[in-house]
Amino acid sequence: MKVTLERTALLKALSHVHRIVERRNTIPILSNVLIEAADGRMTLKATDLDLEATESAPAEVGQAGSTTVPAHVLYDITRKLPEGAQVSLEMSGETGQMLVRSGRSKFFLQALPASDFPDLTAGEFPHRFLLPAIELKRLIDNSQFAISTEETRYYLNGIYFHTVEVDGKTLLRAAATDGHRLARVETPAPEGAAGMPGVIAPRKAVSEVQKLLEDLSQEVTIEISPSKARFRFGDVTLTTKLIDGTFPDYARVIPQHNDKRLIVDKDSFQRAVDRVSTISSERGRAIKLSIADSRMTLSVNNPDSGSASEELEIDYDSGPIDIGFNARYLLDIAQQLSGDTALIKLSDPGSPTIIQDRDGSAAIYVLMPLRV
Repeated sequence: MKVTLERTALLKALSHVHRIVERRNTIPILSNVLIEAADGRMTLKATDLDLEATESAPAEVGQAGSTTVPAHVLYDITRKLPEGAQVSLEMSGETGQMLVRSGRSKFFLQALPASDFPDLTAGEFPHRFLLPAIELKRLIDNSQFAISTEETRYYLNGIYFHTVEVDGKTLLRAAATDGHRLARVETPAPEGAAGMPGVIAPRKAVSEVQKLLEDLSQEVTIEISPSKARFRFGDVTLTTKLIDGTFPDYARVIPQHNDKRLIVDKDSFQRAVDRVSTISSERGRAIKLSIADSRMTLSVNNPDSGSASEELEIDYDSGPIDIGFNARYLLDIAQQLSGDTALIKLSDPGSPTIIQDRDGSAAIYVLMPLRV
């Protein structure tokens, strides 16, 4: 194998695929990146057995072939080469090493056979559709924060993508919850998405998809099977195993009869929560909202460090209510809102609360209260 390409093209491809590779591996080949050269292109592939990233770039192929070399080492070498440099990769004889040459620099890297590299992409993907990158980014950005990090409830360690019928329209929904808060975001379902199975995309895969959404003007091709999902962004393809579990019936958690409606300026609310929660304990992070007569008083009382309160003007005409929340969770949700005002729908101090931009908005958030 002998292939030459520009340092910029190699670095771009490596920066996308090397992130998949774990720093410590008990299986040596999983530390490597698969390099394949043929037909004027070089393709790089990396995997951790749950997630696989592939990217191709135009290259001058002197001799077709394939091999695998340490991913992070090749990335670091390429990163340190001068801008505009040409990089040549070639297998040197029978030594089992690959020569990386650029200008006066030479590096010999230990290689492992390409035939030993695992393939995650086998199998059929019966459901295929195109989704605008900007919509996929919104679905992920607005729900990712609510993914659970509790490994025992593994079926909550990702985003649940599924389709639903509402008033004769098919919607594609993303839902995530950690048991304390819930995010549900939706967009009109693209052609081909109807009938897809509900799938749980793991946290690491979701994070990688988010990083690959660089060009928001493009469309992302999404292919789904009951056990895997594949995302194609131009020259990059990301394939992931799905979480094998049943996502809970989250619709039961979303209250339907929260009749106390409160409207508040989002930025003022966010800043007030941030200021007042400075006093709260790191463990509890509890903040109390006292709501009555077009006023909201946010307060924290921490026996160890003191107390704080701040008053905000609000639009509210129901009966008085005192309710407590985790301040960090309130801030996380406020950061997802895109409008100038927040609509908060309350029932009583012990029931879930809905927070959203406005009635009918594409994203709603449910937050469980705390005792304060």
